[in-house]
Amino acid sequence: MNNEIVDIDIISNEAYRNGPPHEIFTRLRSNTPIILAPGLEDGFPDKFWAITKHADLVSVSRQFQTYSSALKGSLMPENRPDLEDSRLMIDADPPEHTRLRTLVNRGFTPKAMRMLEDHFREVAAELVASGLASGDVEFVEKVSAELPLIAIAELIGIPVEDRHKVFDWSNRMIGSTDPDMSSGPEDAQSAAAELYMYFNGVAAARRADPRSDIITALIDETADDHLGAHEFELFMLLLSVAGNETTRNGISHGVLALTENPDSFQQMRDDLSLVPSAVEEILRWATPVNSFRRTAVCDVDLRGHQIKEGDCVVMFYFSANRDEEVFADPFTFDIRRNPNPHVTFGGGGPHFCLGSNLAKLEMKILFEELAKQVKNIELIGDVKRMRSHFIHGIKKLPIRLS
Repeated sequence: MNNEIVDIDIISNEAYRNGPPHEIFTRLRSNTPIILAPGLEDGFPDKFWAITKHADLVSVSRQFQTYSSALKGSLMPENRPDLEDSRLMIDADPPEHTRLRTLVNRGFTPKAMRMLEDHFREVAAELVASGLASGDVEFVEKVSAELPLIAIAELIGIPVEDRHKVFDWSNRMIGSTDPDMSSGPEDAQSAAAELYMYFNGVAAARRADPRSDIITALIDETADDHLGAHEFELFMLLLSVAGNETTRNGISHGVLALTENPDSFQQMRDDLSLVPSAVEEILRWATPVNSFRRTAVCDVDLRGHQIKEGDCVVMFYFSANRDEEVFADPFTFDIRRNPNPHVTFGGGGPHFCLGSNLAKLEMKILFEELAKQVKNIELIGDVKRMRSHFIHGIKKLPIRLS
């Protein structure tokens, strides 16, 4: 098939200023589901293969021996100096990825989730009640961001009052392409350095005074294996961003969807048993992470296209979650959708999201509390979206609760 670059923009940050370019992805899925596209942004590869269909994304996700996360990382920028040392778990292939995942799984056990559930519900109920008392509320800051931040603080064992430091660091790191959130790459690097310094201090305190929390478990030198100093820093960075940004944006997009579909919110209020399936639909609808890259380790044929060794391959989760061959009426928000095989947490394989159960628990509890306490959710101003090809984020969501 044709291996010429198609003049199309599905990867620049500007293309996502008002949300994902749905019309382009719909056309691609229908006519040319795999294309060779230009990188466009500074530091990106000159070209990349765009994967827009659900089945192809799942195939690439599961073939880690062919499509590597480690060769050039899982993010779009080329020549990342951070890959030369210990790396983020999302930038590793098995067996190194398996080792890191096994280690950090210590903090994400079903028992750990059950122990936190009651407290999460108390927090969510208080957040909703506070928003309801205010009436008009900037929902992202006052509600969506708070529950994930408190969950992270509780999970890893840092003072809850320090949660807004995590909020600031993650915003500056993930929002380096949005001038409202960061002053650019140097600010993002500064935020990472501040995060490392903070958590190194926490780690030193745990060595002196061990506790029953995830940080103590990860750095326990008496265990068969533990995270090295830089591995620990990188995991804290990943947890701070992934555990905060993605759940926050999933909640925000879900509330926005309910303002646009008030009948769905009424159905949830009438029947709380619908909340779990509503959460799955919100996750499909929101798709907080839009894309990850892989690098071909050998020549490979994919849907008749000859992908060469070293080629960049980018999976577009937002497009896969709107695939007409998988989801009936994919542009309809349907809280009763069943089945709902969305790829919001990944297409399977070794990189399926480690925190998926935690994210779904937080969202389930929060939307249950909204359904219990709130009669009406109304949008009362402009929604401000994040300028990013990577994160499908909402910066401001002015809401009236009654």
